[in-house]
Amino acid sequence: MPDIDLDVPDQRETQSPRPSRPDRSPVADTPLLRPNLPRYAAPAMLVVAFAIVLALGLTVWSTNPVALLLETAVLFGAAIFTASALVEGRRNAVDRLVTVVVTTFFLLALLPLVSVLVEVVSDGYKRFDLQFFTYSMRGVVGEGGGAYAAIMGTLIITAVTTVVSVPIGILTAVYLVEYSRESRLGKVLTFFVDVMTGIPSIVAGLFAVALFVLFLGPGARAGVIGAVALSVLMIPVVVRSTEEMLRLVPNELREASYALGVSRWRTIVKVVLRTSVAGIVTGVTLAVARIIGETAPLLVTVGTTTSSNLNPFSGRMATLPVFSYYEYAQPGIPREPYLDRAWAAALTLIIIVMALNLIARLVSRLFAPKTGR
Repeated sequence: MPDIDLDVPDQRETQSPRPSRPDRSPVADTPLLRPNLPRYAAPAMLVVAFAIVLALGLTVWSTNPVALLLETAVLFGAAIFTASALVEGRRNAVDRLVTVVVTTFFLLALLPLVSVLVEVVSDGYKRFDLQFFTYSMRGVVGEGGGAYAAIMGTLIITAVTTVVSVPIGILTAVYLVEYSRESRLGKVLTFFVDVMTGIPSIVAGLFAVALFVLFLGPGARAGVIGAVALSVLMIPVVVRSTEEMLRLVPNELREASYALGVSRWRTIVKVVLRTSVAGIVTGVTLAVARIIGETAPLLVTVGTTTSSNLNPFSGRMATLPVFSYYEYAQPGIPREPYLDRAWAAALTLIIIVMALNLIARLVSRLFAPKTGR
C-alpha cells in the first residue's frame, strides 16, 4: 500500500503577509478642533460696521433707521462671512451669514411695533390723569373731559361679545374635532369658518345693523348690536384656535379614558379640554385682542355719545376706538386738547390689551396640566 503524504502546508506560511500599518494614527492627521473666531470678533465687527454706516449716513447718505439697519446688516454680514470663511471654514461662515439675515428681518418686523409703541406712549401720557378716567365728554368743549364713558362702553361691549362668542366657538371646535369625523356637515362648517375669518369688519357691522333693523326698526343703535357684529369677527378666531389645541391632545389619552369606561362627553370635559385649557385661553385672549380695537363695526352699530351709558340694550354707547377716531378726525379749536385725548385713548386701549394678555398667561399657568417625572 503506497504511502500517502498527509503533510498539510502550514496555513501561516501560505497566507500573504499583511502590510505593515504606519506607526502614526490617521486620527492625528485630522484636527479635532478647528480654529474659531474670538468671541469679541462679531460684536466688534458689528460696532465698526454701524460706525461706518452712521458716518456715511451723516455725511453722504440719509439717517433713516430702516436704511441704517439694512446697510449695517449688509456690511456686517459681508465682514463676518469673509472672516469666518478664512478662519473657520465655509460651513460656519454660511451659518453666521444666515444668522445675520434672520436677525435682520426679525428686527425689521419689530421696528414698526416699537415705533408705534413709542409714539403712542410719548403722545398719550400727557392726558393720563385722574380726570381722564373719571369724567365723560358731556358738555366739554376744548380742554378737560375724559374717556370714562368710552372705557366703560368698551369693557361692557367686549364682555358681552366674549360671553356670546366663547361658548359658540369652543363647542363648534369640539364638534369638528370630536364628533364630525370628516362628515359632510363638518366640512361645510369648516368652509364657513374659513370664509368668516376673512370677512371685513365693516361687513360684520352692516350685517348686525340689517339684522336688528328687522326687529327694532331703522336707526336702531345699541351696545348689543355692536356685540353681535364683533361676535361675527371673534367666533371664527375662537373656533380655529380651539380646534388646533384640541387636535394637539394625543389620542392615547382619549383611548385610555374610554378603556376605563368613561363616556365620551366626560372624556371631552375632563381629559381633552382639561389638557388643552392653556392653549384655549390663549386663543380666546387673542380673539379678544382682535376685536377690542375694531372701529368700523362700532361706528355703524353703536355710534357715539358724550354721556355715560352703561346699558348695552338701550341707546348709543361710547367706545374707546370710536372716541379716539372722532377726537382725531374732528378736532375743535384749538386742536391740541382733542389730539391729546385721542392719543390717551389709544394708550388706554393698548394697556387694556396688555392686561388681558397678562391675565391669560396667569390663567394658562394656573390651569395648565402639571408635568413631572
